[in-house]
Amino acid sequence: METTLGTLLLVEDDPNDVMLFRRAKDKAKLANPLQVVSDGEMAIAYLRGEGHYADRAAYPFPTLMLLDLKLPRKSGLEVLEWLRQAQGIHRLPVVVMTSSKESADVGKAYDLGANSYLVKPVAFDTLLAMVRALGMYWLILNENPELPNEDS
Repeated sequence: METTLGTLLLVEDDPNDVMLFRRAKDKAKLANPLQVVSDGEMAIAYLRGEGHYADRAAYPFPTLMLLDLKLPRKSGLEVLEWLRQAQGIHRLPVVVMTSSKESADVGKAYDLGANSYLVKPVAFDTLLAMVRALGMYWLILNENPELPNEDS
């Protein structure tokens, strides 16, 4: 049985959204470590364990990725498409957390293999409730697939 809590990878380019998520995570008492990258290319480098992210002790492979769609360099949809084709890590659970309610974005995210699609709430209390539910479902109740501990 795993003794350490799985790492959350938040892929988000808006520093305000990162700060609000950190606050909600802390207030929800989610003890899981949080890693943050701010663009799609950094997300792929993190998942590959390349460059700056090669040290898996400092940058462990995540248990869950929270993915914004509107990102610089590579969009969240491009990251998701890459991930679902990546050998050995393609089963990583991905929750899209974005401001887009566009049905085309929702459909495309699910077509590319998103496990869930959440629209970022405006009110902090609603975000807190979302983070609590996210933690309960994805980090406690859900059975996750085996994923790499070292190299991807």
